[in-house]
Amino acid sequence: MARVFTREQFYELVWSKPMTHLAKEFAISDVALHKICRKHGIPNPPLGWWAKKAAGKKVTQIPLPEAKPGAPDRITITDGDFGRESTNLAAAREQARIVASEGDDNVAVPPHPIADRTIAKLRKEKPSDIGLIAVSEGGLIKCEVAPRSVDRLAVILPRIVQTASLQGFQLVGGEGSAHFKSETEVIGFSISELVKREKHVLTDAERAKEEAWQHKRDLVTRRNGWDSAFFDRPQFPEWDYHPTGQLSFEFEQVYVFGGGTAPRRSFRDAKIQRLENMASEIGVGLAVLAAAKTEQRLKREAEERRRDEERRRRELVERAKHIEDRRIAGLEAILAELDELGRLRRLMAMLTTEVPTEPTPRLLEFLSWARDHLARREARLSAQAIEDRFAAEHLFGDDDDHAFTPSRWY
Repeated sequence: MARVFTREQFYELVWSKPMTHLAKEFAISDVALHKICRKHGIPNPPLGWWAKKAAGKKVTQIPLPEAKPGAPDRITITDGDFGRESTNLAAAREQARIVASEGDDNVAVPPHPIADRTIAKLRKEKPSDIGLIAVSEGGLIKCEVAPRSVDRLAVILPRIVQTASLQGFQLVGGEGSAHFKSETEVIGFSISELVKREKHVLTDAERAKEEAWQHKRDLVTRRNGWDSAFFDRPQFPEWDYHPTGQLSFEFEQVYVFGGGTAPRRSFRDAKIQRLENMASEIGVGLAVLAAAKTEQRLKREAEERRRDEERRRRELVERAKHIEDRRIAGLEAILAELDELGRLRRLMAMLTTEVPTEPTPRLLEFLSWARDHLARREARLSAQAIEDRFAAEHLFGDDDDHAFTPSRWY
């Protein structure tokens, strides 16, 4: 629970024990405690002051100066969190606690139009079967409380809005429920009331109805021999619901990946604390939750960039292999043609050597056709012909990756 001090009380506390000891009591770093002192114009013992005092040397206590005009006259120290938090969240929590020191959960704060419209809407609604009235319309705060808790809510909401404003968040409406918004994050929230469920016990009037029905059924059964009154049996609720007046403020769920304690998102009435006096803690929780949301978003974006880079590298490897395979296939096609032409030349040379003085018509026709065929094939292997072939087949140029399709499995 947050602890509230006047400037004079906090000044006396600071000069009553070393800052490192006091920081441990507040579960805050001594650096943050020094910042709170500077923020509120409270002097603290200089370096070596406590050692000199312990040694019996004369020391001077710096007097408390007057507060600056408009400065708060209360200093709020919110609860610390001893859970395992990342460095970023721990830093965000400490900074939020420094900011929250300006707040005071026990003073009246200006009304807020969204909070006022929410309260007005709650006052018009009728309770449900479990005794709660609910608001979930666009632009209003999502609430579900008993009618008798609306007056408390009218006090709680402006205080929370005020402390959220200190942390850099504004309450805004929209198509959905109202939410807190900073320069970087949007945080949803709701307020609800705990309802206790008990097994329904028949009232005297209900018991009388039940007994009358049983009497009627017995008469009909004796007369007709069968139970015709079964469908007329009176119906009573199985459970009774009792709103407890215990209110709960809950932020949206923010998941923390990679270990660590999830930021606190629920703030509930208890025996020694009420939501009216927890606004500063809720403000700190809001700042930490937003920092967690930012941290997770940045982690997701970094992970996405890493996957994109891996995907890009794998695609480059696949693309290079695709290009090399196509080039090799193009080369092999040319070499195969050269090999075929070499065999054709050898065949023609052999036949020309063995041809008789007067060759037969068919052999003569073949040799004539083969010479023309060889010339055409040789022309296809000229430098210009190969250049034209590579252009047509998209080889050895900027379009070398023609028809490349990346794998879908990465």
